[in-house]
Amino acid sequence: MKDKILEKLQQIEREKGVEILYAVESGSRAWGFASPDSDYDVRFIYKHDMNYYLSLWEQTDVIEFMTEDDLDGSGWDLRKTVRLLAKSNAPLLEWLFSPVVYFENEAFVTQMRRLAQDCFSPVACLHHYLGTTKNFMDVCQAEEVKLKSYFYALRTALAGKWIIENNSFPPVDFMELLPIAPQNIQEKVKELMTIKANQDEKYLHPKEVLITDFLMETVKFNQENAVGLGSGKKMSVELDGVFMGFIK
Repeated sequence: MKDKILEKLQQIEREKGVEILYAVESGSRAWGFASPDSDYDVRFIYKHDMNYYLSLWEQTDVIEFMTEDDLDGSGWDLRKTVRLLAKSNAPLLEWLFSPVVYFENEAFVTQMRRLAQDCFSPVACLHHYLGTTKNFMDVCQAEEVKLKSYFYALRTALAGKWIIENNSFPPVDFMELLPIAPQNIQEKVKELMTIKANQDEKYLHPKEVLITDFLMETVKFNQENAVGLGSGKKMSVELDGVFMGFIK
């Protein structure tokens, strides 16, 4: 599949007149709990030639595609990316530290990851993860639940807890997050992961009260501990330098 993904990205470069600097997997295949029929969520960062950035007029800064063989692609222009990094955008940080990399301009990624550490805002990222967890709470309390919903809620709940306890950006790989959960939750989650790995996305699982209760407790914990979290450093000069350096 990697060859197909790289071929598609090369096609995007030719058709859109851009240069891709970095491409990774996001979503369940990067997080480590994909189902057999999960899409490939390809995420990438690209740049235009200088004329694009000198134009007076607003232009599109996103490229998206969907293919018949389950490639769900979304890319952000370099300027958009750097602006989002300044805000400690959590999805972007997940891209930068994805365990599944399809292509990278090493100099670009090295600089972006270094700046990501300095720009990291615990409070901004916690609120992102807290909001995402809350979005899944209603469906997670139904009598039958898609395992995808459980895992999305668990991942973001644990990511928030990680930020509070470690004051750092959480691991993208779900199995690296899981050890901060109680042992009984870890055991139940591993049991559900085995089921998910052998069921398609439409599978409905009976409600797991243990998981639902843990999610509610963790949401409460994350809310109560959000106060007092710090924000990232202001890195305007450094981010300008990265941007200017790569559009020359």
